[in-house]
Order: sequence, then structure tokens, then C-alpha cells
Amino acid sequence: MVQISASLLSADFLQLENEIKRLENAKADYLHMDIMDGCFVPNISYGPFIVEQIKKYTSMKLDVHLMIENPDRFIASFANLGVDIITVHQEACKHLHRTIRLIKEHNCKAGVALNPATPIDTLKYIIDDIDVVLIMSVNPGFGGQSFINGCLRKISDIKKFIGNKNVIIEVDGGINGDNSRLVIECGAQILVSGSYLFKGNMNKNIEMLRG
Repeated sequence: MVQISASLLSADFLQLENEIKRLENAKADYLHMDIMDGCFVPNISYGPFIVEQIKKYTSMKLDVHLMIENPDRFIASFANLGVDIITVHQEACKHLHRTIRLIKEHNCKAGVALNPATPIDTLKYIIDDIDVVLIMSVNPGFGGQSFINGCLRKISDIKKFIGNKNVIIEVDGGINGDNSRLVIECGAQILVSGSYLFKGNMNKNIEMLRG
């Protein structure tokens, strides 16, 4: 069954504990945490301190997405908080293999994200070393954007590219009840959703996403 990673960027941060409890009750699988530095993407979100506080109040798996320049600086900080997945952007890493190795040395699953215009063959020599490929179906930096339809073919292509390797396909951006089935059919195994989940009946919306 496809898994759901709920993007906290769309949550009400003044009611964050209650928002997380809603997600737990609705049986979301992961909390997707978008860490933005205002350099790699044109926005700033939050850092390890907030993740540390969240970790105290939930047993949900934490899916950390580093949308930052030079992510190596913060891998240990997040890994030591007990997160499950750390995903970095191929476009932000000068030495991607070294970064992936660092994540794995800290006993986390290692993910690599690709922006919509980044070709999948940039992962040709690293695919055997990673656990997750995160296909961005919007340009990163802001929640509430519309799904880029051209990314459906990219998801299908990455599925063929991976073949029988044990690599999870995660898709992030503009996913809702209208397009989730297409995304799953193309090969997605984890769907990241924010605005769609938090603006409505969360239980029903998660059920719709799972198809």
C-alpha cells in the first residue's frame, strides 16, 4: 500500500501538537519536514530545534527534506534527533556520494531529491547507494503549488531506471485526490501532501490519496 508523508509546512504552527495528533489519528505514515534556508529555495522554514520538540510528542516516522545549501553541515544534527529519512537535493551537493555516506553513517535512510527540470540520469552512479528518490512535482520552496503534469513521465522513467533495486520512489508537490491515482500508477510509493491534507477532512483525504 502507498504510504503518506504529511508535509508540516501546511500545518497551523500555533496548534502544532494538535495537528500532529490529527495526523496520527488519520494514520499518516510519516511527518514530512521541509527544512529551508532561504538560499537554495526562496523561503525559510525551521531547523533542528523544532524537529527536536516534535520528536518528543510523536512516535511517527520523521521524513526530513533538506532544501538547503551545503546540507552536510546539518546531517548529524538531524540524525542525532532520531529521524528516519534524510533527503538532500542533488542540485545542492558538491560531493553527493560523500553526503549519502554521511547520512548512512548516522543510521538514517538516505534520500536524494530531484527538482522538476533535473534529469534522472544524474543519479546513474549513485543509485545503488541510496534508499529513496524524491521526485519534486513542483518547484521547491512553497506549499500550495499545482502539480506539474510533466513529472508523471519522470516518475515512470525513474521506476524503469531503478528496476529491481530496493529504492523507494517518493513524490512531493501538488498531490491531491484528483491526481494521486495517476502518481501511484506511475510508480510512486510515498506521497507527500500538505495543503490537501490540512484543508479538509484529514481522514477522508488520506483515504483518497491511498486510492
